This record gives sequence, C-alpha cells and structure tokens, in this order.
Amino acid sequence: MKRLALAGMALTAATVASAPVLAADLPQSPAPAYEAVPAPQQSIDWTGLYVGGNLGWAFGQFDNKAGNNTGLGVDANGIAGGLYTGYNFQVTPNIVVGAEADFSLTDLEKSKSNGGLTLRSKSDWNSNFRGRVGYAFDRYMVYGAGGLAIADLEVSGNGDTDSKTALGWTLGAGGEAAITNNISAKLEYVYQDFGEQDFNLNGTGVSSDFNNSQVRMGIGYKF
Repeated sequence: MKRLALAGMALTAATVASAPVLAADLPQSPAPAYEAVPAPQQSIDWTGLYVGGNLGWAFGQFDNKAGNNTGLGVDANGIAGGLYTGYNFQVTPNIVVGAEADFSLTDLEKSKSNGGLTLRSKSDWNSNFRGRVGYAFDRYMVYGAGGLAIADLEVSGNGDTDSKTALGWTLGAGGEAAITNNISAKLEYVYQDFGEQDFNLNGTGVSSDFNNSQVRMGIGYKF
C-alpha cells in the first residue's frame, strides 16, 4: 500500500513539473490590445474680450422723506435693457476672473401724495463697474460680481424738480453658458444700493434712499 501511495505522489509531481512545458508547446492566443482612454479635453476657453446686450426687469424702491413727512416712499418696477462689455481670464480650467461694465435704460417712475405734498420719483438709467469671479464646468460657469454702481435720480414736487447722479455699490450672481466658442448666454441677478440722496424742491428738503434690483438675460460675443 505504501508503495502504491509513493508511486501516486511521484506521478502527480511529474505531471505538475511537465505542465508548463506542455503549455508552452500549445498555440498561444495574442493578448487583447486596449486603447488608452483619452483624458477629457477642455472644449471652451473663457479668456478674451466680449460684448453683449441684456434685457430684464427692474424693481426700484424710493424711501422718500420730506422733514417729518415719512409717508412718501414708493416702489416702482419696469423694463430694463442695455449693453455690457468685459474681459475674462481663465486662471485654471475651473477658475475664471474678469471685469465687466454695463449701461442700462430703466423705466422706473412713481408718484405718491401724503401730508399735502405730492412727490414723483424717477430713475431713467443705471450703470455698473464690477469685478467677476467664476467657477467653470467647461461650457458652463457660475459667478459672483460686485463693484461700483451709478444711477440718475430725479424727484419732482412742490412745483420744482431736482436731480442728481448717485454713486453706490452693487452685488450680484449669475450663470453663463457658451453656446458656441464665441457666443454665450447668461442669466443674472443684480442688486444696487445708492444710500440716501438729498434734494431741494423750492426750499423743501427731500431725502430719497434708493435701491434697485434687476433680473436680466444677456447674449454676448467673445472675440
């Protein structure tokens, strides 16, 4: 019995030892070839000068006071539209910084009477000079912007009219999509605050604290 077991073990060892040699004599199939998957490429470059036009809706608030008469504040809203231009620089594939200026005509006008005085508040145009910081997902970008705001303000009443160009600040945010390598579309919200401005209407002192919000769409062309 022992001899039979030893013979079996010897046969097994010889079979294992000869297996690689037999395998080498068999026809071999070539190893499958795999093509390297190319790394995703950035298909849009945001760097460059651009111009465009926008159209939207403006919401203005005139908090008016004439001495102790504080019931003269009004809200006005209307169409806003204009032009913009700027320059973007793509710092990394995802980070885009830039500067932008815009000018818009607005249809903000409203009157209110209180305490024997009727005031008409009006703003016909506004402008922004903003820095922008964006995060790009190839052809799509979200961004925030802020800077200097300028607007005309006019107050009428007591048989007189007074107006001035007011300086303020602006903040906003939006999203932009590159339709082609040169044409882009954006949707944004812009807030402007001009603080308290003083007016004189035939000797009656009037103050107006004006702020304005805009929701607007734009189409731009990058050179």
